[in-house]
Amino acid sequence: MPSLICVFLKNTGATHSWGKKIGKLLKPGSIVWLKGPLGAGKTTLAKAIAQGMGITESITSPTYTLVNEYPSEVSLNHMDLYRLGGLDEFEAMGGEEYFSQTSVCLIEWGERIQEILPPETIIIDLQIEGEGRKMEIKGLEI
Repeated sequence: MPSLICVFLKNTGATHSWGKKIGKLLKPGSIVWLKGPLGAGKTTLAKAIAQGMGITESITSPTYTLVNEYPSEVSLNHMDLYRLGGLDEFEAMGGEEYFSQTSVCLIEWGERIQEILPPETIIIDLQIEGEGRKMEIKGLEI
């Protein structure tokens, strides 16, 4: 049974610290679904995860390009599917090719393709709570 970790992130510094910790734990083939509403901190967490993976390149949101690729010892494919029309559009762009056994795939707005995400997908759910964020992590041993 996958683990469940719940954490309260009181500020962006805490988000950054947890993101780096998560990034160090990811392995080639990891698929991570970053869930949460607009403004919950998904992209902030993605930037910190990339740093934890050793990526020094500036991480930007792929909102308009859908996917940003960051080559590294373990490459990162960062997807933002907010503007995606649905599963058909994802398949037409060859999206499943980013689920590589040699890279890590971070997906924002994975609800758009939820039915094809593998069962071993790590789910990180960020929810706004007051001035901070509640983060639930499923499927990652910390």
